Amino acid sequence: MASTLSVASHVQRSLRAPVLLAWASAAVLAVLFSTLSLLRHARLRTSGYDLGIFEQGVRSYAEGRLPTSLLKGVDYSLLGDHFSPILALLAPVYAVVPRAETLLVAQAALLAVGVVPLALWTTRALGAPAAIVVSSSYGLAGGLWHADAFDFHEITFAVPLLAFAMTALGRRRWRTAALWAAPLVLVKEDLGLTVAAIGLLIAVAGRATSDRRLGIGTALFGVASTALETLVLIPAMNPAGVNQYTGQMDLDTVITQAGTVLTNHLKLTTVVLLLLPTAFVALRSPLVLIAVPTLAWRFLSDNPQYWGTAFHYDAVLVPVVTAAFVDGLVRLRRGAGWTAAHQRGLLSASVVATAALLTVSPLMQLATPGLWRPSVHERAAREVLARIPDDVTVAASNSLAPQLTDRADVSLLGIVPLDRSRARFVVADTSIVRQYPVDGAGLVELIASARAHGYRTVEAADGVVLLEREE
Repeated sequence: MASTLSVASHVQRSLRAPVLLAWASAAVLAVLFSTLSLLRHARLRTSGYDLGIFEQGVRSYAEGRLPTSLLKGVDYSLLGDHFSPILALLAPVYAVVPRAETLLVAQAALLAVGVVPLALWTTRALGAPAAIVVSSSYGLAGGLWHADAFDFHEITFAVPLLAFAMTALGRRRWRTAALWAAPLVLVKEDLGLTVAAIGLLIAVAGRATSDRRLGIGTALFGVASTALETLVLIPAMNPAGVNQYTGQMDLDTVITQAGTVLTNHLKLTTVVLLLLPTAFVALRSPLVLIAVPTLAWRFLSDNPQYWGTAFHYDAVLVPVVTAAFVDGLVRLRRGAGWTAAHQRGLLSASVVATAALLTVSPLMQLATPGLWRPSVHERAAREVLARIPDDVTVAASNSLAPQLTDRADVSLLGIVPLDRSRARFVVADTSIVRQYPVDGAGLVELIASARAHGYRTVEAADGVVLLEREE
């Protein structure tokens, strides 16, 4: 009896250990992601484009309305910009804590939880040391950090969905993979093509007729969803009746950009940096093909911002290449002549690559003293912002807008003309030379024109100017 209890206790501990490791990894990443994004917001390093826009969208959902953003334009429907109704899931939380920080913490948690299925799979297939390395390559290499350091974006929901879907694919659980992938069509219109790629992989790899039918059905569902959202739903809800992004990929552009995929330094660097933390083992797995749709629309577009790693576009690819990394190791382990030394060598290479990329990751901002304490400029800006009452209309510059979107109706200086927005207050940080949509000099000109429209100066400090419209 004692022996049986001892065996049962050992089994229970062995089952619990992978779970603890996976969730501990997620907890560490969530704390790191949250810390960076919250500190950046506190230091006025977030922006109206995009944190303010998404907060206005989530605020709309919390108030029981379809999402609109005054920062994009008057009565601008966000479903006519990108089709991301999944943002409504944040509405209940935002209704309780209506602040921009709510979105940032939610994003941190969603990015972090993606490590859980991948770490569990790795622990059970390759052992705890491999799981630690895989978790590090997922969370520390850079792809998720660039997303975390650039405000908030809807694709944060895709990261855990893809992590669970890719893990299910790697474990040959086809139906589970399809079910996790299906909600991706509610995250962003292009992700239907990723769903289609998952479906095609199921159709090819599945042995049973039912698996092939499931794969084909999933692929058709993904393609149809992207077509419907891109060609019908977005234009129908866009104020101008168009999808403003399809023009970036007309036939001539696609042909031109296709010829640069293997020669463009920025595009090649993006691929290398994605694969480097996996020690290029991801290339041994067919799972890496799920990255093709996202890389295709990015590299075939004429927008150079899509080609590199500086923004949030790599985030959805991190769970894909990480799953391919695990699957590649599993496949190598099954091969003839494979030894534990081979696995240790590849894992060591991954650790070295991840450590090298970590040195240029936005995570390193946490080591800069300026991120942890307010500057003289920030204190001055916050004193100016405190002069703005709640529930008023404000036209703000990009860096100040997300500091106000939780308590005011905020438009963006340079997007909505003042004679149209009729904002009661205008606030701008003219000290920032480079910003969107107008630079510091352009803001000075807008401030001058505002005075011509009947605004008077309320306060000015360290380049931050507050005006109020005279009634």
